[in-house]
Amino acid sequence: MAKKPAKVPEKYARRLTALRSAMRERDLGAYVVLDRKDQYYLTGFTGEDGAVLITSSRVTLLTDGRFDETADIETPWAKKVVRKQRGADSYVKAIAATRVKVVGFDPNHMNVLTFSELKKRLKPIDLKAASGLVTELRLRKDASEIAAIRKAIKVAEDAFVATRRYIRAGATEAEVAARLVFEMTSRGASGPAFGPIVAAGANSSLPHYEPRNVKIRNNSIVLIDWGARVDWHISDLTRVVAIGSIPRKMERVYQVVREAHDRAVAAARPGIAAGELDAVARDHIRSAGFGDRFSHSLGHGIGLDVHEGPGLRVGATVKLEPGMVVTIEPGVYLPGVGGVRLENDVLITREGAESLSSLPL
Repeated sequence: MAKKPAKVPEKYARRLTALRSAMRERDLGAYVVLDRKDQYYLTGFTGEDGAVLITSSRVTLLTDGRFDETADIETPWAKKVVRKQRGADSYVKAIAATRVKVVGFDPNHMNVLTFSELKKRLKPIDLKAASGLVTELRLRKDASEIAAIRKAIKVAEDAFVATRRYIRAGATEAEVAARLVFEMTSRGASGPAFGPIVAAGANSSLPHYEPRNVKIRNNSIVLIDWGARVDWHISDLTRVVAIGSIPRKMERVYQVVREAHDRAVAAARPGIAAGELDAVARDHIRSAGFGDRFSHSLGHGIGLDVHEGPGLRVGATVKLEPGMVVTIEPGVYLPGVGGVRLENDVLITREGAESLSSLPL
């Protein structure tokens, strides 16, 4: 008796249906997916080397021998092609076999050499740049993605609570960062979402900073930006810890940033433009006299990647929709003195927004 074909899991079937609809709108007979996160999103395949070729009726996974068994386990419903060597040969054969006239690809994920080789060898098939097809789908999270992000937030928060007693005078930034990573992985994270930022004292005025063997001092602040990766999805949080008493000016900065954060979360809702939401926080910081010290965007989407759309930046016109998960992270940075950034992950709902973090600011 012939083996019954494996059924495509419901969440991947739904995503593939949405992608195929986008392909039809652009008159694409097939679409090549080269980005690893996009491949995982559409198929669940976790191999480090692969490409996914999608037509109206078939999904073909191209990979190498290292991930032969991985493909059998994770994507038994897809056609598998195990290539023997690197290069364009396997792509050419798989694409030619589709007999379509137009094949789309995301130019952000295909290098010039591969593009030139495919274009030359696939004639008369038209190789057409079609950026953003999967990126657009990933803007709005489904229930499984939101659940994974919630888990990543919980792991990150619990790890922070466990690390808190190590954040003290005499400890170094690097030691705190290492402890935070240990606490996250010991709670089920596959790793940190990114290298944690632990910035002590005046170093906290540097928005993106790499922890060093700098000792934390009494009567100072420590800015910590961290996140966990759980089930391939990430969290992204920032808190500021006071060690002893802190200068009154920094207390004022904290209060302004906290107010800007809370106002932005309260204003977040379906239909608001990303730039309009940025302005809610930015205008408050400006009115407090720190406008030139808020040097980055209000936030960004999160999901499989740390930085996804939509970008909450000045002038951005994209409108927020239910299912989007974004960071709200206003900050004020005083060179040579210190900085404050407060960040939570926020889910856009039908009614407004839900802050997914329970860790006090």
